[in-house]
Amino acid sequence: MFSKNLVIGSKWKLIGFVVAFATISLEGLFWLFRHHRPRRSKLVKEVLFFPTDVTCTNHLFQMTHNKRPCTCPLLHCDDSPYNRLLKHLLSARNTLDLCVFAFSNQDFARVVLELHRRNVLVRIFTDKDFMKITGSQIGNLRKSGIAVRHEQSDCFMHHKFAVVDKKLLITGSLNWTCKAIQCNKENILITEDAEIVQPFMAEFEKLWNESDPMKFFSLTC
Repeated sequence: MFSKNLVIGSKWKLIGFVVAFATISLEGLFWLFRHHRPRRSKLVKEVLFFPTDVTCTNHLFQMTHNKRPCTCPLLHCDDSPYNRLLKHLLSARNTLDLCVFAFSNQDFARVVLELHRRNVLVRIFTDKDFMKITGSQIGNLRKSGIAVRHEQSDCFMHHKFAVVDKKLLITGSLNWTCKAIQCNKENILITEDAEIVQPFMAEFEKLWNESDPMKFFSLTC
């Protein structure tokens, strides 16, 4: 009888040991999973408000070519909304798709030309009337080889958004003008959330394809 009880007790001890070992092992595996699993890179999510103070932008472009410090007297502030916006645009490596109503700001034109120089594919879709106003940069950009198309109807093309490398969306109320940057109450949302970026990318492609010049001119021999 004593021997039988001893065997039963040993079995329960063994079961208890196995359960305890399994619990500890699972906890250990969970700890390893939490602390050593590959971490997802944090998506860009940023909101910018305008107007903003006038700051130097030369150093943003000089850094692309060399490391010489800018000596202009303007404030050098990388954290200003304006400079942050320019840096997001300059981060493009493959494509920049721009859909904008008014484009007269020379710094933004400088960004587009710099990206074009780096062989980034830039496409601009704009309003057919505002692309011709005094000070518009569209004509100069088109002459420099930038692909430009415009709304064909009599309605305004009033979008203001850009998609960098088909994954970073920049959108809001801001036109690409000096007045919008320095005077107006404006906002910009910047995000890498694919569920938000993709509809904007689809809208751009739709507008771009609808405005293909080949659709509006008959080919004759």
